[in-house]
Amino acid sequence: MSPAARNILLGALCIGLMAEVMGPAAAQSVEEFYRGKSINLILGFSTGGLNDIAGRLVGQHLGRFIPGQPRIVPQNLPGAGGLIAANTLYNVSPRDGTVIGALDRNTAQTGIRGIANVKFDALKMTWIGSLSDYAIDAYPLFVDARHPAKTIDDINRLNLPTRLGATGGGSNMLISLLAKEALGLNLKVIRGYTGGPNILLAVERGEVDGLTIGLSALIAEHPDKWERRDLRPLLQFGRSSRFSALPDIPTAREFAPNADARALVEFAELPFLVSQPFVAPPNLPAERAQALQRAFIQMVQDEAFIADAKRRRVELSPIGSSAMLAVLQRAAATPRPIIDRFNAIAETAN
Repeated sequence: MSPAARNILLGALCIGLMAEVMGPAAAQSVEEFYRGKSINLILGFSTGGLNDIAGRLVGQHLGRFIPGQPRIVPQNLPGAGGLIAANTLYNVSPRDGTVIGALDRNTAQTGIRGIANVKFDALKMTWIGSLSDYAIDAYPLFVDARHPAKTIDDINRLNLPTRLGATGGGSNMLISLLAKEALGLNLKVIRGYTGGPNILLAVERGEVDGLTIGLSALIAEHPDKWERRDLRPLLQFGRSSRFSALPDIPTAREFAPNADARALVEFAELPFLVSQPFVAPPNLPAERAQALQRAFIQMVQDEAFIADAKRRRVELSPIGSSAMLAVLQRAAATPRPIIDRFNAIAETAN
């Protein structure tokens, strides 16, 4: 055999060997990829609250519906209203489907608002689904039952500054500030609490007079407080109409003094349509992204999951990835003056 023929033969053998080694990897199915693996579930909030409860609920069930049935390992990464978790997912986490996240409902909108410490593009993230679109929930402004105000009008009529406890970011802080600045309520927003349970403890101690919190979150975390009516709802956010469980409590849109205030309220309430969102980094392999999205839809229809959610008092009105993206695109289309005014409110010093 001539040297040239020998080289051709050796080259062909090498190519064949490479194809034999690489072929199965290149054609690896979703099931083959996930079999025996773990998925890290980053929870962008502290432990103990409804978001943490809901995130761990999904972590317990979602793997059953992903081909290969990977184990899902929750890990809390709180801070900056979910921005730390979102920035990590977008810039640090591998983009192969082995890391997913549960974020605060406001995190994606924060990216759309153009905040300086946002390091992600919400419209490029891989959205998986949301456990709630707030169809069966509300986000009231509560005061302690011992507070003199019996209605939302009393807050100003009594000329008594009402102290609302708030976190450093997320719905609780933003809605509290919106109630003060856009709706003109006589409120003092006390920021810096780490979560709803800490604020509720501060209410018990008399450090603050109330807070804004999801009704389902209150019932899930402290059902005794709702049953005893330790807290009095005065105004409800997150809805265009009154929630059936709160028929006598006006919505923020009803209470808004003018069209500009209503526009701010509507922009602020968009994140409630994607409450309890689950997401993965951008640019996942398409077949794995679709597998995660399909698994989420299958999970929320599963009887065992629904029963477990009920046991944990997690209200379900789930939506899929396409509906989530439509809400985010709607938020991104909001006129810039409204966003700028909202950002000014969010940055208001107390």
